[in-house]
Amino acid sequence: MNGRNWRTLEQEFVFKADPFVRVARETVELPDGQVIDDFYQVHLRPFVSVVPVTPDGRVVILEQYKHGPRCVSITFPGGFVDAGETAEVAGRRELMEETGYRAGRFVPLGSYVDNGNQRGCSGTYFLGLDCEKVAEADPGDLEEMEVSFATPDELDAALGTERFAITHMAAAWAFARMKL
Repeated sequence: MNGRNWRTLEQEFVFKADPFVRVARETVELPDGQVIDDFYQVHLRPFVSVVPVTPDGRVVILEQYKHGPRCVSITFPGGFVDAGETAEVAGRRELMEETGYRAGRFVPLGSYVDNGNQRGCSGTYFLGLDCEKVAEADPGDLEEMEVSFATPDELDAALGTERFAITHMAAAWAFARMKL
């Protein structure tokens, strides 16, 4: 499989709005020797998403407006992984900030890049089990959200509808569902 990897010959960042986004123009060489001079990649900050489940099997969800899809939809606690922070530490921090819940156990669900060629961002997903409320939610940023609960069956029914307007959130549920 390694014989099929592209090789980056040059990379120049043509746009930077650190720490949120950078756009790179790359010169890449394909396995057959063909060179592409203007292959663009978008670099967004890595994120984490946690699907929290209470001891009685309810899933803690957030219903909030997101400007990408321009609607209120189901989301799960998550956010950016800060420099020097592991994805698990970021996930536990975001779970606490956004919901006031603490997970007894974190089950890794994998890390993925969201765009196969242009990169976009990488996300790491977790299933939080035995989640219990230990504090009041305090997201402390531009997010306004409502913490509520759903059953696994209700979330299954929401897949494929406008209630899951964000691919990352639908993926988080699908990854978690495989473990429940």
